[in-house]
Amino acid sequence: MSTEPTRADARDNRARILEVAEEVFGKGGSAASTEEVARLAGVGIATVFRHFPTKRALVEAVLVKHFDRLCRRARSLVESSDPGRAFFDFFGHLVGDAAGKLAIIEAFTDAGGDADGKAAQGPRDLRAAVGVLLRRAQEAGAVRADVRLDEVYALLVGISRAGAHLHLSEPVRTRALRIIFDGLACGAGESPTRSSSI
Repeated sequence: MSTEPTRADARDNRARILEVAEEVFGKGGSAASTEEVARLAGVGIATVFRHFPTKRALVEAVLVKHFDRLCRRARSLVESSDPGRAFFDFFGHLVGDAAGKLAIIEAFTDAGGDADGKAAQGPRDLRAAVGVLLRRAQEAGAVRADVRLDEVYALLVGISRAGAHLHLSEPVRTRALRIIFDGLACGAGESPTRSSSI
């Protein structure tokens, strides 16, 4: 059965369900339910399952939508007149977004999702988008040239998970990001013999 809506009201229902589901699973993780999504979206549970036959299908669609939005945001920054600020701002945005994203991933895994489905492309696209922003920031002299994407992503994942699991306060998270950004800034202990490889 096709999950694609064929009428305007069906499209509206699907969009509203996805919007509400992103918030519900982003806050509740695996404990969140499709019944709660239906209630908050103002539709019956049958309507939810008409568009998304299983909880896994719903959470997968939410995860794909979430990563698509992050990737679109990253791509919108590619032509920024200040590549350094674009890179650091997006890095900070990803850290701030991490708790919700990780909760959705938890819900997806708990619902039987795996790393080989439609949701798998999102993280790869996001990593590539971060790589483009990093390269442009390096070319602009805002980020040290000897930093590689692997290293940046290790820092990004580390601070993101710390922020989500330790429930860091805003001041602590801001200071932690400042330390990371100071280390990434051009001239911060940069090795002149090592070139960037993204």
